[in-house]
Amino acid sequence: MTLSAATSSRRTLLRLGGLSALAAPFVIRDAEAQGKRIVVRDPGGPFTQGFGEAFYKPFRAATGIEVVGIVSAAEPTAEIKSMVEARNYTWNIAGGMSQTAVQLLAKFGYIEKHGLDDDPAVKDIPAEYRDEYGIGSDVYATAIGYRTDKVKRPPGSWKEYWDVAGFPGRRGLRKYPFDAVEEALMADGVPAARVYPCDLDRAFKSLDRIKPHVDAWWASGAQATQMLANDEVDMLPVWANRVYAAQDAGAPVDVSWNQNIWGVDVFAILKGTPNADICRQFMKFCCDAKRQATFTRYLTNGPTNPDAYKYIEDKIARTLTTYPEWHKVGLKIDGDYWAANKDAALDRFNNWLLG
Repeated sequence: MTLSAATSSRRTLLRLGGLSALAAPFVIRDAEAQGKRIVVRDPGGPFTQGFGEAFYKPFRAATGIEVVGIVSAAEPTAEIKSMVEARNYTWNIAGGMSQTAVQLLAKFGYIEKHGLDDDPAVKDIPAEYRDEYGIGSDVYATAIGYRTDKVKRPPGSWKEYWDVAGFPGRRGLRKYPFDAVEEALMADGVPAARVYPCDLDRAFKSLDRIKPHVDAWWASGAQATQMLANDEVDMLPVWANRVYAAQDAGAPVDVSWNQNIWGVDVFAILKGTPNADICRQFMKFCCDAKRQATFTRYLTNGPTNPDAYKYIEDKIARTLTTYPEWHKVGLKIDGDYWAANKDAALDRFNNWLLG
């Protein structure tokens, strides 16, 4: 979901050329806001810079309220649980959290309902990118990354990725059931619309077929990017933004988008946190199309406000997950399914790896 903090001058210039100034603030500055602040968690790297430039700094300019970003490890569900139970809050908002993780936390009472569904600013965000607990800031996707110097005919589906004879090359796979299970089912002919609820027996039979041909397993986005950029594999399922980061750094790589598997990063308010109303104000602020377009200068995840594409250079827009051509061929991760089945699937996957 994250990529290296470095952003190429080429991509930055393209983005800057396609963006106008930030939208006029819609939040009225209030003298009482002086001295107030909220703290937002983010996953680090380009999220930190992107959130700062697109959201934190403009929000302070508009309201006088400081927004402080704090970096934490990916999907810090245990940390959030501890803070809420102790009512001792290191941060007020969890940003850059997958919708799946937030849904799981909400199920056990650790996330506050935002209550903003009827707000005009929030209504600009399509329903598929938000729910009663989280509002999407960006969309990430797993797709087939490949080396253009080694793969002249890239796989156009997971069935083709599993076809090692028809589409030869060194392959990688994620060392985790998320994505791998969905890929295996589509490779076995399951239509995207019928992937959920996942038939795990069928998925693992499909994984059995590809397992002998997996040359490398990745556990983090940075590791996957390194494998592809350093010519350790010719192709692998990977977060698309990682491939474009490697491409910007000069690696001969590209993305095959068909049957991409996408999820939403959201802002969510911790249950019982101080300044919850300010948190809601900030979340509404982040729904603005121009602000989301600014964020794409730093991280090539798709904006959740469709109007953001009015302010993004087309060449850059085509690298983003919510670009209409890619979005229509993608599969949304079912957070409810994984919230209910994560532990069982992970145990089975780990045992399968050892078998």
